[in-house]
Amino acid sequence: MNARVPNPSRRHFIVGTTAVSTGLALGLQFPFSSLAQAAGATPEIGVWVVIKPDEKVIVRVVRSEMGQGTITGLAQMVAEELECDWKNVTTEYPTPGESLKRKNPWGSFSTGGSRGIRTSEQYVRQGGAAARMMLVQAAADGWKVPIAECQVSEGVITHKATGRKTTYGKVAEAASKLSVPKDIPLKDPKDWKIIGKSVQRIDTFADKVTGKQIYGMDLTLPGMVVATIKESPVFGGKIKSFDASKVSGMKGVKKVVQVGDSAVAVVAETFWVAKTAMDALPIVWDEGPNAKVSSASIAAMLKEGLTAEQAFVGNQRGDTKAALSGAAKKIESTYFYPFLNHAPMEVMNATAKWTPERCEAWVPTQDGEASLAAVIAASGLPADKCDVYKINLGGGFGRRGAFQDYTTQAVNIAKQMPGVPVKLIWTREEDMTQGRYHPVMMCKMTGSFDANKKLTGVHMRLSGQSILAAVRPAIVEKDKGRDILVFQGVMEGGEHAIGYEFPNQLIDHAMRNTHVPPGFWRGVNVNQNAIFIECFMDELAHEAGMDPVEFRRQYMGKFPRNLAAMNAAAEGIGWSKPAPKGVHRGIAQMMAFGSYVAAACELSVTDGNKVKIHRIVAATDCGYAVNPAQIERQVSGSFVYGLSALFEEECTIKDGRVEQKNFDTFNSIRLAQMPKVETIIIQGGGKAWGGIGEPTICVAAPAVLNAIFSATGKRLRDVPLKKSGFTLV
Repeated sequence: MNARVPNPSRRHFIVGTTAVSTGLALGLQFPFSSLAQAAGATPEIGVWVVIKPDEKVIVRVVRSEMGQGTITGLAQMVAEELECDWKNVTTEYPTPGESLKRKNPWGSFSTGGSRGIRTSEQYVRQGGAAARMMLVQAAADGWKVPIAECQVSEGVITHKATGRKTTYGKVAEAASKLSVPKDIPLKDPKDWKIIGKSVQRIDTFADKVTGKQIYGMDLTLPGMVVATIKESPVFGGKIKSFDASKVSGMKGVKKVVQVGDSAVAVVAETFWVAKTAMDALPIVWDEGPNAKVSSASIAAMLKEGLTAEQAFVGNQRGDTKAALSGAAKKIESTYFYPFLNHAPMEVMNATAKWTPERCEAWVPTQDGEASLAAVIAASGLPADKCDVYKINLGGGFGRRGAFQDYTTQAVNIAKQMPGVPVKLIWTREEDMTQGRYHPVMMCKMTGSFDANKKLTGVHMRLSGQSILAAVRPAIVEKDKGRDILVFQGVMEGGEHAIGYEFPNQLIDHAMRNTHVPPGFWRGVNVNQNAIFIECFMDELAHEAGMDPVEFRRQYMGKFPRNLAAMNAAAEGIGWSKPAPKGVHRGIAQMMAFGSYVAAACELSVTDGNKVKIHRIVAATDCGYAVNPAQIERQVSGSFVYGLSALFEEECTIKDGRVEQKNFDTFNSIRLAQMPKVETIIIQGGGKAWGGIGEPTICVAAPAVLNAIFSATGKRLRDVPLKKSGFTLV
């Protein structure tokens, strides 16, 4: 079963609006789309499912597959309601241009925030159910029997009274002429056959294993040339001058072009020629005032914010200031979390072809609609003259979603070479130094106790960047300058709610933005907030003289799902029993992206600084588990990401620019360092669907930090740990 991806021979793919003799296209209108809201509009045939005469079932998906298994999960949900044979299922991507032309029948193309399945599940399942109802109706009509006398299993329809049988492929054409039902009941979860099963991924096939899989960097088109680019090394800088004559005569170089006011591109026959010429190209930059910024100056700005009078309140209960001022004992701790690059294995790239009549782009993107918007804006052409074809992503982690700078660059270069397909490939150095970085953040945690060592108040002061202020300023302006996403994991409610209720609590944010552009880095703000709150909970427990788990339980009475996840992780690690000699434990919990997660770890420390994590037990309550095997993979993968950030990764600033330029200075943990991960899936904890790809990233780091304290007596509050001399072995 191969997941179909766009290629040059299919770039003019158009979704049919009626059935043709080759099969049936069935679907359901996306709720709240402009078509559904139009007077008299009905769900449209031809959106979600295509059934061919050979019984092949093609599920159209618009969320991006980048290794997380989303397209398999979406296909499982459609197949569940469709009652088709799973071995016949495959997928394909419609284009955002086609969606725009048809007034958004597929809804959002965005794949981020662990929303790929949880915000698609209802209308996708309804699409499968509607298709099943129409196919069975077509069979019943052909036999001239009541539909109630028919049943279907794995794409085979049976008339119960006579035993007559037919298949979906045989009745597809007749079914296409029926109206889509308005009342579309969905299965009760207890009746699911495919949802909840660890079926094989649709995109697991030989080409991916052998390296034949086509990613954006691999794409070839007739007559294509290749470009690479160099942007001002200081964010906000501009080009003063460059001397194209020094390289334009090199063999294979096609053109040297300016891109905007801050970048230069070399276009050549191959990437290597383009890179070699770029390395030799003399460029003079106007670096501007940001060239004076350093990590030290940024840290000083953040430190000032820790005690500033003005701050945006994200979560408040009681009178925390009074509790602190009247405390018998106060403890304070300051934490730091650095800039981080997404660092996907596939660097930023996009291919574009521009003519005065049309602009097309082939993009490894997390959001086809955002890519299309970038193409439209850069091309200078109307929307109906543009389209984007999604190519497989070699990693995204948030970099390829809201940020389409690489797509814009590709179109701007292609405009200077009309009619020629131009593939733009960044160098690794460009990818590392022109990122949209995880926001830098400091946090001052303060706790107060009465004379009996009872906790009376907690103040969490965040000081650092706002992503929304940079990329969605209208949202911040509407909220009177506050970025609510800064409080992920410690909000009053919603999908990132805090899991504790303290006697008095105040969580606020002193916004301190830098010239380094922030971005949505996998897990986003729960990553640092989990460290801040969960490590401080251990500090509070230590001050109160209590076991860390028992201490937390005191404040979790109103949060049963948080508590259940923490208890499951604690039980899985054997918290109530003594650890093996020399082994120490730590725990952490959080709600993130609609899921309740917890992690407990066992580790040992030798020579005072060499950390060996023996195992991590991770509990996840995501409501419903579509594919348990994929959840296990996602949880393990998220810990690779989270532990790499904890021990190794940091982007530092010198002379206004990012210092780390490759993986030799921005490292990732290796397989030998990766602990055993045991995943506990808590199913059916609620009717809401939670995310998977991002939530558990945040709990690995504080669990490990708490265990390191247990082992060494040292509180490590400055990430990454390599700065404190700690290494993962």
